[in-house]
Amino acid sequence: MAPAAKRTNPSALEPATGRPISTMHNSFKNKTRPIVVLLAFAAAAGFFLVNLVNPNSGATAEANMQFAHVQDRFAGQHPQAVGVTATYQPVSNTRDSYSVAAPTPTPTPTPTPTQTETSAPAATTQAAAPVQQEVAAAPTPDPGSAQAYAKTLLASMGLGDDEYNCLVLLWNRESGWNVHASNASGAYGIPQALPGSKMSTAGPDWQNNYETQIKWGMGYIQGRYSTPCGAWGHSQSTGWY
Repeated sequence: MAPAAKRTNPSALEPATGRPISTMHNSFKNKTRPIVVLLAFAAAAGFFLVNLVNPNSGATAEANMQFAHVQDRFAGQHPQAVGVTATYQPVSNTRDSYSVAAPTPTPTPTPTPTQTETSAPAATTQAAAPVQQEVAAAPTPDPGSAQAYAKTLLASMGLGDDEYNCLVLLWNRESGWNVHASNASGAYGIPQALPGSKMSTAGPDWQNNYETQIKWGMGYIQGRYSTPCGAWGHSQSTGWY
């Protein structure tokens, strides 16, 4: 049995020749391929020659380049000339000027001499104990008298004649060395104890015995003024001791 013949679709045939369309396309490609290769070669050669003559001709536009259609349009006419007319005015730059004037020195006035005030001497601070004044020497006491006993007592206490002289002046003012001297305030005896009964600490016979009164009087002076001269200085300042 013979093989069946291959059937062809009538729509795939070329109307003029009756050949299949695919066969026609292949034939056209075969005819045009040499032309395309030739054109590509000519374009490459032309690009190479242009760059060989002027490498920058394809990249840089020249100012004097003229085109054919422009020449045809403006044939016989002069190129357009552009003129710029401007008026220039000189500009003057004036810098600020200044002047420096040195200040006139002001004369320093001569100070008027003033009289220096003499500082007053500082006030003398009064000592706690009055300043001891020079005391005249007392006369020699009569033996067995109150003054004789007082001088002996002061010597036993280590006090000299200067202290005795102050004691004589002090008790001369207070009582005149009278064991019975008294006043309206109640002071009594040689030392003028106030009240007189204070002297009882030195002995029960304080009213009549000058020794008892002198012992008490010296104890009072030592306790308050240290020495007879201290008591005398206070009495001179205030009138009492």
